Amino acid sequence: MPVGGTSASAWRGRADDTAAEAVAGHVLRGSPGLGPVRLVTIDGPSGSGKSTFAARVLARLRARGMETALVPTDDFATWEQPVGWWPRLRSGVLEPLSRGRSGRYRRVEWPEGVPVTGRTVEVPVPDVLVLEGVSSGRAELAGRVTTAVWTELADAATRLARAVARDGVDSRAELLRWQEFERHWFEADRPGQRADFVVTPAG
Repeated sequence: MPVGGTSASAWRGRADDTAAEAVAGHVLRGSPGLGPVRLVTIDGPSGSGKSTFAARVLARLRARGMETALVPTDDFATWEQPVGWWPRLRSGVLEPLSRGRSGRYRRVEWPEGVPVTGRTVEVPVPDVLVLEGVSSGRAELAGRVTTAVWTELADAATRLARAVARDGVDSRAELLRWQEFERHWFEADRPGQRADFVVTPAG
């Protein structure tokens, strides 16, 4: 059972092109919840395939003629601040977009493995904003999300191996601590229970 549980009514399947097409259809049938913008959240534990599936969903939305923007929570999070950066995202991106104005933020970059404030990212007002990453589907956004996706991979060791392959072996100790943090976060916030779609890695 995924941490925090998932909605019994959610669409379930592999995180493949069929699922991405289903998500895109759901988004287009839904109503904007962030001013003029439809908001899609893709949440789930580290190593569960969020970024890969987000790319599939974005491709399907663009194929349907939608203007899209992607904001990864990795542009904000650090080992010491896994979720506490949220006010920067809210004030810099979500609130301006909800008023029909472009957003902007300074992304976190990691030269030599140390987080620093990096370049400014501009976020023009899109038809669809995809917010991807751990805590993107948090309870604060309930009622504003057009489509919520939860990615799951039950085995923690497999998720850790996937994350280490992505971030490098030197990050393993930090990733272990991250897994423990996110487990408690998901137990408390329960984003999976608000998901419209629950997907597992396609391969």
